Amino acid sequence: MEDKRLALLIDSDNVSVKYITGILDELTQYGVTTYRRIYGDFTNPQNAKWSEKLLEKSIIPVQQFSNTSGKNATDSALIIGAMDLLYTGNIDGFCIVSSDSDFTRLASRLREAGKMVIGMGEKKTPDSFRAACTVFTELENLLAPDEEKRDLSKEVIENDIVNIITQNENNGKSTGSGEIGSKLRNKYPDFDIRTYGYTQLSKFLEEIPRLKVSKTNSTITVGLNEEEENDDAVIKYITELVKKRGKKGISMGTLGQEIKKKYDNFSVKVYGYSQLYKFIDSIPHLKVTGDSTNRKAFFTE
Repeated sequence: MEDKRLALLIDSDNVSVKYITGILDELTQYGVTTYRRIYGDFTNPQNAKWSEKLLEKSIIPVQQFSNTSGKNATDSALIIGAMDLLYTGNIDGFCIVSSDSDFTRLASRLREAGKMVIGMGEKKTPDSFRAACTVFTELENLLAPDEEKRDLSKEVIENDIVNIITQNENNGKSTGSGEIGSKLRNKYPDFDIRTYGYTQLSKFLEEIPRLKVSKTNSTITVGLNEEEENDDAVIKYITELVKKRGKKGISMGTLGQEIKKKYDNFSVKVYGYSQLYKFIDSIPHLKVTGDSTNRKAFFTE
């Protein structure tokens, strides 16, 4: 099955640049972002950080001067752009990134035309826009524990593969090597298995200890090895770390750093969670308190 062709349309007036990596990563689940456009007034100092990221992420800016009502002008430009792309007939789906209810009718119109509509916005996004989308994702859920730029080290690729398989297994699906290769290329256009000394992706997969590769005729299926002993060791280590902090507890940032020092390939997604604090809170005798700016883990008897 060919990947769906997607158009990514971002409203820069109410979306922070800090989400862009998470947005692009999330879209690899749905297809290839053939069109990447962002709408706004890029002469405005408030959009300076966006301007720095556009070339790096291959996003085309659509300038909309705010000589009238800037916000309404930007919304109108995005809507017109979406309809122009709809009538080209070569787009399978749209991703509208905004926390604004003004795009509710646009989302409904695109769905009426038989297109998938992926909505992304912050928690404040009104229910009307959420309901108009085929699927809606809160941007806060896409933030990584750290926002440092990752290189394409072997460890990074291995973690991405584990995450792909884990997500499929959680949904009751098997994972083929072809799907892995496709999703890696969607996420990293410059991904090339030869970088790691292999000519075939299947050979690379076979040498990852955390994976189990099965071959049936010409079909290659990839799953996760049972790692109960290793999982128990990770959970035991985390429990001891938190317990040693006593009544003072330990912040999520510090705890995450300590886990990474001990287990380089640690990924909370392997355990079925998208955020570290939810995983920690699921461990017996551990409890997480506080809000997103000051979460701490404590040991309880």
